[in-house]
Amino acid sequence: MRRKIARVFGVTLLLLSFFFLWGSKEIPVKAADIAENEKAEYEAETEYEETEAGDVRAYMEEKLEFDDINRELEGLFPDEKLDFGETVLQILSGDLSVSADLLKRLCADQLTYAFQVNQESLIHMLLIALIAAIFTKFADVFDSRQISDISFYILYMLMIALCLNAFQSAAEWTEDGIRLLADFMQALCPVYFLAVSLAKGSVTAAAFYNLILLLIFLIELLIIGFLLPVIHIYMMMKVLNYLSEEEYLSRFTELIETVVSWTLKTMLACVIGLNTIQGLIMPAVDSVKRSAVARGVEAIPGIGDAVSGTAEVILGTAVVVKNGVGAAGAVICFALCLAPLIQIGVMVLFYKLAAALVQPVADKRLTGCIGGMADGCQLLMRMIFTAGILFLITIAIVAATTSSV
Repeated sequence: MRRKIARVFGVTLLLLSFFFLWGSKEIPVKAADIAENEKAEYEAETEYEETEAGDVRAYMEEKLEFDDINRELEGLFPDEKLDFGETVLQILSGDLSVSADLLKRLCADQLTYAFQVNQESLIHMLLIALIAAIFTKFADVFDSRQISDISFYILYMLMIALCLNAFQSAAEWTEDGIRLLADFMQALCPVYFLAVSLAKGSVTAAAFYNLILLLIFLIELLIIGFLLPVIHIYMMMKVLNYLSEEEYLSRFTELIETVVSWTLKTMLACVIGLNTIQGLIMPAVDSVKRSAVARGVEAIPGIGDAVSGTAEVILGTAVVVKNGVGAAGAVICFALCLAPLIQIGVMVLFYKLAAALVQPVADKRLTGCIGGMADGCQLLMRMIFTAGILFLITIAIVAATTSSV
């Protein structure tokens, strides 16, 4: 009995030793296999990404021409040496470093320029306000009140000249910024909507292209041709309103401000509405046409499935390229709006600071004049912001409504 038990125990121990040794040999083999499989999968993914990037580059070189956009970019950013095609490829690959560096350099340059331009005007305004405060406080020293009043009006005329000169510079920055934005969109539209036509269809591309042309016309007609001169009148009325102690023109300036605000809001609402309607109807028309063609091709015996699969790959590439072109265009539009916004924004802050500093000691008319200057510049900022938003919203709606394959 004891011999049987010892024999069973020995056989069991031998089997356990065999399985333990066999398992210890298999574990490193399995780990090595897993490592090799992961390496193979990583290499396959890398090769696929490189192949996809090569396909996108080849598609762009074959279908799209960026010469007009590159010439426009040379004039807009002469120191940056931007290539629009390379920018599109970097955005599609997820590399946003070039766009981020462009925006950082642009912000730094514009901030430095704005501080240098407005620093001297701020000092002059503070000096004029202090001198006017001295004349006002010591008016009793003069035998006649008229001497004090004449001195104040002379200083106020100098303040008006400084404010109007600075506002003219801000208005020129605004007009140049909006015109540059419109010129860039005119160069971008043929390329972008050709990409939209290849990705979605000619009906959608033609409809949105006409809408962009209408938008450029409205911006040049209403914003540059109508609102900018109106804001000049607003600024003149604003500074003349504080020439006397009674405010005779305050209601008129409020009316002009209301007209400008309502016009900009109406333009924004109309453009969003038109884009939404176009995005609901036109892509659906192209989808119906494309579906009919696809069903007809799939019905061809033998080659139908192969042709349909190849067409899906090509359409997917077209959608990727279209979105990349739209994203690159949106980044450059944002950069073009950023430059005048920074310049005028710094000017607004400077004049708000000047009004806050002189209010405790200066006459309220001087404080109102400086504050009115800041209010006029804020209207200019709203014009630039609205013009940029109109184009950016259009690009976003086009990209969103034409992304389905």
